Amino acid sequence: MYPGYFISFEGIDGAGKSTHIESFQKLMQERYPDRAVIMTREPGGTPLGEQLRALLLDAPMNLETEALLMFAARREHIAQVIEPALQAGKIVISDRFTDASFAYQGGGRGLNLDKLNELERWVQGRANGALLQPNLTILFDLPGEVAEARRSKARAPDKFEKMDLNFFEKVRQEYLRRAKEDPKRFHLVDATLTPELIWNGLKNLEFNI
Repeated sequence: MYPGYFISFEGIDGAGKSTHIESFQKLMQERYPDRAVIMTREPGGTPLGEQLRALLLDAPMNLETEALLMFAARREHIAQVIEPALQAGKIVISDRFTDASFAYQGGGRGLNLDKLNELERWVQGRANGALLQPNLTILFDLPGEVAEARRSKARAPDKFEKMDLNFFEKVRQEYLRRAKEDPKRFHLVDATLTPELIWNGLKNLEFNI
């Protein structure tokens, strides 16, 4: 769809994706020195998106309001950052994208997936009928109880990180459902492995840009 290449990192809170994403950006820059590598995040990525992020991660709100704001931030992110970068042939690495909305608002919080599908088509639909999706999604998969133990050692939790084990197991299962539905796009990482083994796997990951 574009001369650029779009990679997203996904996984439940505590799965360890943030441990590797900056190193992966450096790896891509070394591997493709003629390409600019842009790193961004969701919710966020733009001045408006960052303002919405602060609300989304901490303010209590109706579930549908939450989903709508997530996709509003995403629409701005696509328009201002992702699409222009891909059109310019750049490599875009995003810490979360739409799979997170399905996992957290859909799987975890129980929003009807048909509503999320409609928002996805509206926000990411292109003139040719295709959806703007990552070329590659790296999913860090980890059982909920292991992630919970890791989160307890981390910074002050946001409202999602405070959710219980049952919530995160549902988030995980929705991620896995999405991965099974689109296996060519997803690469699953066994996040129970040591950081060294995970990084070795990422360094040896083969894909064509």
